[in-house]
Amino acid sequence: MNVSSRQGPRLPSPFGEAMEAFLDTLAVEKGLSPNTISSYRRDVRDHLAFLSSQNVESLQAVEESHLIVYLGRLRRAGAAPSTVSRRLSAIRSFYRHLAREERIASDPSANVPSSRLQRQLPTVLSVEEVKRLIEQPNTGTPRGLRDRAMLELVYAAGLRVSELVGLSRGDVNLDLGLVRCLGKGSKERISPVGRPAIEAVRAYLAARTDASPFLCLGNKGRALTRVAFWRIVRRYARQAGIRRKISPHTFRHSFATHMLDGGADLRAIQELLFFNDTATTEIYTHVSTDRLREVYQACHPRA
Repeated sequence: MNVSSRQGPRLPSPFGEAMEAFLDTLAVEKGLSPNTISSYRRDVRDHLAFLSSQNVESLQAVEESHLIVYLGRLRRAGAAPSTVSRRLSAIRSFYRHLAREERIASDPSANVPSSRLQRQLPTVLSVEEVKRLIEQPNTGTPRGLRDRAMLELVYAAGLRVSELVGLSRGDVNLDLGLVRCLGKGSKERISPVGRPAIEAVRAYLAARTDASPFLCLGNKGRALTRVAFWRIVRRYARQAGIRRKISPHTFRHSFATHMLDGGADLRAIQELLFFNDTATTEIYTHVSTDRLREVYQACHPRA
């Protein structure tokens, strides 16, 4: 998506027709100036071009999730908060017009609060930065094998740190490529993981000679702590030349962002990560395990 593009790609006919009808209404009924109409045109066109790029074939098919992803991509592309707020205002006007004209059954922008746009965006690593960080451990040592396995897993499954350090050996099914963990509220979730993570965990376990049930082993046979894991991550981040401050959720946010950028459906990511945010749970629907595996394999950079 080209945030700064004025014209952009040619819009599908139904999208273009709907936009022109909306702009005519602004000009005729509201008497807006040509400059204001031009601004609306740029903002709505950019949004419609995004929908077209996501293979949305009709305005009736637009959902709140499309707006959330679109606005998030604007912010990640460097758009100022004022620009994002202006785009949302124009988009809301457009969809309210469509709803009044009964061209859509409901307004997908109705429940996207402007205040949500003011929240600080989480730190997200690029795919290349994740790759560099994951490749830092020296896998010629037992500790390096452990660290590589942990880094691969936490990114592959979008794990919370507490979920990672709470894993037992039996929670990772290497044959099926699945990891089982307990999230917030002791809710169990099962996530597919890609081949690099499976191979890293297999190599780590093959090198172990202890009988501890813990997967991420710390000192004296005890489970690794959250604090210890993040010390490890920060050290490897420095080695990888990553100077930005990363948080305990950086891998999780990066997982979700890279999946979205790879074309994953937002609902599938909700299912994979058990998101609890209001804006996402409002549009939550069940996705089958087979569909999750297909989405994961198609969209995750290290599947």
